[in-house]
Amino acid sequence: MGFHYFFIPLHQLENNELKKMPKLYGVERPSRKPDWLKIRLPKSEAFAEVERIVRDHNLHTICSSGKCPNKAECWSRHTATFMILGDICTRGCRFCATKTGTPLPPDEAEPTRVAESVRLMNLRHVVVTSVTRDDLPDRGAHHWAATVEAIRAKNPNATIELLISELDARHDLLDVVAASKPDIIGHNIETVERLTPLVRAKATYRTSLAALRHLADVGVRTKSGLMVGLGESDSEVRATLGDLREAGVSIVTLGQYLRPSMEQCPVAEYITPERFEEYRKLALDMGFDFCASGPLVRSSYLADEALR
Repeated sequence: MGFHYFFIPLHQLENNELKKMPKLYGVERPSRKPDWLKIRLPKSEAFAEVERIVRDHNLHTICSSGKCPNKAECWSRHTATFMILGDICTRGCRFCATKTGTPLPPDEAEPTRVAESVRLMNLRHVVVTSVTRDDLPDRGAHHWAATVEAIRAKNPNATIELLISELDARHDLLDVVAASKPDIIGHNIETVERLTPLVRAKATYRTSLAALRHLADVGVRTKSGLMVGLGESDSEVRATLGDLREAGVSIVTLGQYLRPSMEQCPVAEYITPERFEEYRKLALDMGFDFCASGPLVRSSYLADEALR
């Protein structure tokens, strides 16, 4: 029996109900976005072509479902992050705009459609993510592997990056995905340990670290991402980066949390570009091979640069 998550928008709560909610943040909530978060929206012929391929092949992208601020730029560069296993997640994390509910069964033809789309887009680096599928006995691990194999068959020169759920840190399921031999497997830690129970559904900080550690132990190049601006301190960011490095993660991204809608967590703080640069230098000093850090950085943004 699956779990269903129901959320009441914050603006619909009475004052006394708001007072009962856990205190997530340690700083005053900002009133408006700063100038450095203003986004250009170039929509070129390339954007239209990617949009057509995604539509014609009945594909889902995290670019759309996650309301990514870089969608226009990436699609105009002829890149996209494919989202497999449907567009309905079995979890209801309080930072994410992806739909929550009961998903449809996996589409066995989806790996082939993704692979053909990669060929049509002529991608050199492919990023694939998915909704979380706690409803499936294997959490979707074999579908992940089939997708990698299909992409490799049609696009032998492309590098492949996956962004997976923690798969409950089950070694048998992680090994299924690792055996398909993607070039990078990412799993996002999302936030610092103190805030994890308040903004993530089911996933725990330590389970995420365990999954990343096992993947690194079996020889996979691993990646993780961290949102900032939820009320974490600089020392907590440092501790999280240290935990990721100790778990064998070699690539890390840091980006500003942006509230997708009124139903998700509010932003506690807008982090300046200067602090993001400090985080980048800190990560490199800690021994990470690559760190992308900036207000609009997301896990898959310019992902191919990590392989250069």
